[in-house]
Amino acid sequence: MRLSELKIGEKAIVVKVLGRGAFRKRIIEMGFVRGQEVIAELNAPLRDPIKFKIMDYEVSLRRSEANLIEVVTEEEATSVITPTSHGTTAEESTHARAAEMRGKTINIALVGNPNCGKTSLFNIASGANEHVGNYSGVTVDAKAGHFDYKGYRINIFDLPGTYSLSTYTPEELYVRRYLNNEMPDVIINVVVASNIERNLYLTTELIDMDYSMVVALNMYDELEKSGTKLNYKLLGDMIGVPMIPTVSRSGKGIDELFDTVIDVYERRNKSVRHVHVNYGPAIEAAVNEIKEKLRTSKTALKYSPRYLALKMLEGDNEVMSMLSDNENFEELKSISSKLKAQIEDALHEDIEQAIANEKYGFISGALQETMQQGAEDSRNITRVIDSLVTNKVVGIPIFILLMFLMFEATFVLGSYPMEWIETGITLLSSWLHSIMTPGPLKDLLIDGILGGVGGVIVFLPNILILYLFISLMEDSGYMARAAFIMDKAMHKIGLHGKSFIPLVMGFGCNVPAIMATRTIESRSSRLITILINPFISCSARLPVYILFIGTFFPKHVGWAFLILYVAGIAVAFITARLLRRFYFKEDETPFVMELPPYRIPTIKATCRHMWSKAEQYLRKMGGIILVASVIVWALSYYPRPDIEGELTPQQATEQQANSYMGHIGRAISPILEPLGFNWKITIALISGTAAKELIVSTLGVLYAGGEEAPEALSAKLTQPNPATGSPDFTPLIAASFLIFVSLYVPCIASITAVAKEAGSWKWGVFSILYNTFVAWLCAFIVFQIGSIFI
Repeated sequence: MRLSELKIGEKAIVVKVLGRGAFRKRIIEMGFVRGQEVIAELNAPLRDPIKFKIMDYEVSLRRSEANLIEVVTEEEATSVITPTSHGTTAEESTHARAAEMRGKTINIALVGNPNCGKTSLFNIASGANEHVGNYSGVTVDAKAGHFDYKGYRINIFDLPGTYSLSTYTPEELYVRRYLNNEMPDVIINVVVASNIERNLYLTTELIDMDYSMVVALNMYDELEKSGTKLNYKLLGDMIGVPMIPTVSRSGKGIDELFDTVIDVYERRNKSVRHVHVNYGPAIEAAVNEIKEKLRTSKTALKYSPRYLALKMLEGDNEVMSMLSDNENFEELKSISSKLKAQIEDALHEDIEQAIANEKYGFISGALQETMQQGAEDSRNITRVIDSLVTNKVVGIPIFILLMFLMFEATFVLGSYPMEWIETGITLLSSWLHSIMTPGPLKDLLIDGILGGVGGVIVFLPNILILYLFISLMEDSGYMARAAFIMDKAMHKIGLHGKSFIPLVMGFGCNVPAIMATRTIESRSSRLITILINPFISCSARLPVYILFIGTFFPKHVGWAFLILYVAGIAVAFITARLLRRFYFKEDETPFVMELPPYRIPTIKATCRHMWSKAEQYLRKMGGIILVASVIVWALSYYPRPDIEGELTPQQATEQQANSYMGHIGRAISPILEPLGFNWKITIALISGTAAKELIVSTLGVLYAGGEEAPEALSAKLTQPNPATGSPDFTPLIAASFLIFVSLYVPCIASITAVAKEAGSWKWGVFSILYNTFVAWLCAFIVFQIGSIFI
């Protein structure tokens, strides 16, 4: 807890002092050091400041200052200390040991550019299984993990990748606010060693903010392979930040990195010193003048005054808002505005450009003394591959071919293990059918659980193969090239090239894909990308596609898959164009996106990604799909006719039609009858609004009853309906059904993501109504035109 939270009369033990600079030094000198007892004695009449007693003298602190001191109460101190064998522990010893234990908790923030390997480092350090991709936007929130290391409790936070700490993108603002509000004990600045000059720009911004920091020179093996020599020890001494070579993929250097973090935290690393990046006489004079005015500011206690002064000169809105409650804010604002104008007039360039030039000059000067460039260009292979995959003639055909191969392999390679699982489910159903006596329990197990969950779990191999391809494209760096290739086409429909990455991510799951739109700077492009993402066929629809394409279009599997996915993309693009044309203004945001070097995906990272998705899929099987299957079974099983023994197929059909589910389906089915759908299909589509896999499990339950021997669901779908004499599904109805499933209302999780990321539930409602209308219209056209010719 913080000292400001201590109630009057309560005692606490100091754990650590947060903040930085002069405030931290002064407060430590006053006795606020680890293990010291402090008592809250008195509030001022207006509750601020507060009088504390420490080391037998009284001191007054404002609440804002007390909030920067971390303490542990006596009760907490006793609870974290194990009593001695005699059952007693001296009070002073308890306080000191409790403060020592709490003081050995280190909060670390991982900060770095996109594609620098932060999440790989996070995974290997904390044991977490966050997905790693070789393109920007994988991490869109702070991921938290923890582990114990050499007597310390390490809390580690993986922040979104960002190139700077301005407020140009949501990531930059998020990272900056996180650092300012949470005040981590140590920052690990992850830097791509082979691209160190550009990566160190962010390092200079962190230096301005005056944080305790360690630089992880990640992917150091790539720098060594290029023949470049870097005296990282000297470079760290020059900029006042220790540097440690690491290779996150293999774990090399990770122990040394955290050893250095501990040394920095305990203030015993000799490389650590605060270095000012010199911005030239004009800017430095202005910074010093503003710093003098900031000395009385409460905000300057928490943040580096030099950092605040620089941001005021840049006209940073976030910093201006932070300082707005200061008494002399208007004077500060006037002075900074006047000084900014003077600097720009003297230097003949805007202040942000001047500061950036000086930062890169500082970096270049330091590297000239510490780095010897190798003869081998490590990006040669990248250039060779790019000359092919981004070629204006073959680039797009290569992308389409890769998509086709992905869908073809998903079905063809996945069909073998799918058949094995399907055979196992059928054998288990047959065995239960033979040993159990007729009754509700038998029907629940065979028709409800195995018919529902078993009908979906058979598609697990196909899901894994799809994610294998997506993971390989992401980890290799090809995904960023896909955005590069498609930027012009995206611009034609009023979107940004960056929008293509969330759309491709949607092949896996729409929810993280919608969240990944945060990397898009333009508000309008981000919102349009969010709204069209549910039209991209996610992996949850894959079981439906595989079931119906394998059953009704087995000779044209690859093309059927491609048509469905392309249809979804086409509708998404048309929707984007309509939204841009009639609702949003034109987006003039420039296309600026890093194209990372190609890297060979590691088996470990790929397997981790695939297992993560398999785990999610299996959890869904044992959760929502199991519950929904039982509910659908119960509603379609009751009320039962007064007939002893098993029902004949004709009786089972009549019973289902008169069940609770049958009444619901027949009430709604008139809306979908023009598409060729009966009440059973209607019920399956309704259940699919919770999760698209439920469509298959619902059909498995609804078509399970009345069988003398269990059969595969694909066989049941082609059998004649005893009531009508013809199958409920024909190739034409199946085509109409697939089109509808690919486009209609997204699942509940996607709707929630749309509303959250768009900032209003009106967009969630829009997605439900618009997507369902488009799906109905397209399926109607397919069925009605098909009926003319077939």
